[in-house]
Amino acid sequence: MTIDYQLIIEELKPIKIIQEAEKIKQLSLDYYYFSPILEKQLGEKKADLVVIPNTEEDVLKVAQICVKYKIPLTVRGAGTGNYGQCIPLNGGIVLDMSEMKKIKWIKSGVACVEAGIKISVLEKETKKHGWELRMIPSTYKIATLGGFFGGGSGGIGSINYGQLKDRGNLYRVKVITLEDEPKIIELKGDETRQINHAYGTNGIITELEIPLAPSYNWLDVIVTFPDFIKALKFGQELADSDGIVKKLVSIQAKSIVKYFSSLKPYFEKEQDCALLSVDENSLFSLQELVKQYDGEIIYQQNLSNINHVNLIEFTWNHTTFHARNIDPTITYLQTFFFTIEKVEQMYKYFGDEVMMHIEFLRVAGKAIPAGLQLVKFSTEERLNEIIKYHEDNGAFIANPHTYILEDGGRKSIEPEQLNFKKKVDPYGLMNQGKMRSWK
Repeated sequence: MTIDYQLIIEELKPIKIIQEAEKIKQLSLDYYYFSPILEKQLGEKKADLVVIPNTEEDVLKVAQICVKYKIPLTVRGAGTGNYGQCIPLNGGIVLDMSEMKKIKWIKSGVACVEAGIKISVLEKETKKHGWELRMIPSTYKIATLGGFFGGGSGGIGSINYGQLKDRGNLYRVKVITLEDEPKIIELKGDETRQINHAYGTNGIITELEIPLAPSYNWLDVIVTFPDFIKALKFGQELADSDGIVKKLVSIQAKSIVKYFSSLKPYFEKEQDCALLSVDENSLFSLQELVKQYDGEIIYQQNLSNINHVNLIEFTWNHTTFHARNIDPTITYLQTFFFTIEKVEQMYKYFGDEVMMHIEFLRVAGKAIPAGLQLVKFSTEERLNEIIKYHEDNGAFIANPHTYILEDGGRKSIEPEQLNFKKKVDPYGLMNQGKMRSWK
């Protein structure tokens, strides 16, 4: 059925609508081009309209019209995802949530906000109350909270609180459905797993209630080491040291340091290093641990210093961002190694073809190494060989070179997510083509 978008525009008034072709193209894409595979598959995809709601009533109206005319709908936060989560495969409407950014309330250890709030804006307010977010992405300055829960999995703070999907990291959400009569529903506790990291296939998130963490005086610290293995072992022991308060433990092979242009003044040469955020009161204990592994602290700065270089923005997938700014042929992997022995095996096997970059996070109560390794891309066949070698040797790859939910980190869709989609999106209008199980 051909859709008359001029008619749709009239029906949507007075909600803000973007019709300019270049702006629509811009708001239809994310950081998919980090993957040369996705770059070929998604580069020409775009919406027919971009709609920017201000209220839940606006969202309900958009939902009603999409159901009425069977228009595909793709929800967008800030578009900071890396594998096409918010790219519409079949045109239709992109629903840009960036104007739904109210902070409803902040209480003792809990915040309630609209989905389009920028994470940096929210954390600035929570810190006034002595709290901060449990986890933030490296793109926290522009990323939205709804987008983080809808498309992300973890980030800075995961060393303490695990992944976004873990029980207790999301208290409540409001979701608008795309049923014949769209409505607002609330999910609480374990029910929120039905929309967590579902790419917006399972309803439109409009409001979230999240737990917070105590706010500390964080120090950014760079530590260099004689070799990568010492840096890795240091990272594991620091991750396991519950008495040292930290929120970031990132280990970078020396082959990556050359991509950190603004950090170069602190390095005498390319060295294996750790990029850390620790509480200032833990500095003495950190210094003792650094000495134990023959490390040297070459940089430390309080995050409250407005002129400091924020190390957060050199870790997680910001590492890939910096590398690609210098060499756009570089791509990346997302790997759960589970043990540092497995990291060492891959490090020695691949050398600089797969440049090792480790973040420690908590999984099932244990601190484990996970990688966002940089890969010197040659061919798709070679990339698949690298992935297969990891998987054949016990490392779990959350494949960042696919836009399909099941082919990425999930491998299969939980029945509760699929059943929930059948209920809230019976016509399969939301983010079409991203959930294979729906077919």
